[in-house]
Amino acid sequence: MTQRYFVDGTRYLGSYDGPDETLPAAFSGATEIPSPPSSGYGDQPWDNVNDVWFDRPEFPPASVTARQFKLQLVAAGLIDSVDAWIFTQDRATQVAYEYSGSFVRNEPMMQAGFAAMGFSPEQIDDFFLAASKL
Repeated sequence: MTQRYFVDGTRYLGSYDGPDETLPAAFSGATEIPSPPSSGYGDQPWDNVNDVWFDRPEFPPASVTARQFKLQLVAAGLIDSVDAWIFTQDRATQVAYEYSGSFVRNEPMMQAGFAAMGFSPEQIDDFFLAASKL
């Protein structure tokens, strides 16, 4: 039998190597994934977007408040650069930046902004983790 691994959302539930007919109830409705956590423990969150184990102890939030986002820009020394970039963008992007109550990590405008600033996916994760703590 082949070892199979299961998560419930981002939480690791465990593995199973028996026949489908006897799948334990604990795995009912769970998502089967290709591998166990690389740490060997269940303390890593599963990244449902990229289908990989997230290697940090904390999973970055999907969004942060506008206050948190802009305070993190200040803390990172990026507020002036971002404001200058926003000024060069279309009116919809300018309005979204100025009046949004929250900033969503995977939103296309957000991704374009991070790309323009030269951020890697890991840096975006770090930015949102730091912002979520403000």
